[in-house]
Amino acid sequence: MPSAAPDEDALLMLRVRDGDASAMEMLIRKHQHSVYATVARMLNNGPEVEDIAQQVFIRVWRGAKNYEASARFTTWMFTILRNLVFNEVRRQKRKPTTSADAIEEEGGTILFLEGSQSPDAALQQTELQQAVDDAIAALPEKARLAVQLRRFENMPYEEIAKTLNMSVPATKSLLFRARNMLKEALASFLS
Repeated sequence: MPSAAPDEDALLMLRVRDGDASAMEMLIRKHQHSVYATVARMLNNGPEVEDIAQQVFIRVWRGAKNYEASARFTTWMFTILRNLVFNEVRRQKRKPTTSADAIEEEGGTILFLEGSQSPDAALQQTELQQAVDDAIAALPEKARLAVQLRRFENMPYEEIAKTLNMSVPATKSLLFRARNMLKEALASFLS
């Protein structure tokens, strides 16, 4: 079976491997939003989001000499992201860094009303969004990342499976279970 031609990102990464800094800049510009957004969703917009997102691209740059275009570049990049985020989550569990005062300060919610939106509708929308965010945050690490990659990055099951180092059927099963957990957590909003 002939191998598929490398995608545009893989070709850029091969240029990065050869020392082309402009190719790295192109990759950063193309993927910085999705990397930052995925890290932010995984870490609940914590203070370390920017550092972790930057670290993804630093690792891409440092790992360029070992890059092989056998898989999609985004799969490789999100695998790096997965490792960094999972390490950060484990670090946070070992060493909580948020004080009670900081939690209390962040407890308030700011409502932004759209022109035609009533205050009640805005509050309901904010509560629903917070419930969805909380339900996703409560998922186990792999399930949470799988949901993020599928929902927000439109990544196909095959790439998610490679990113998570799982089989495609196991990935589909993980996503099925995650969706059921989300439905259960959001049941009061869905009725």
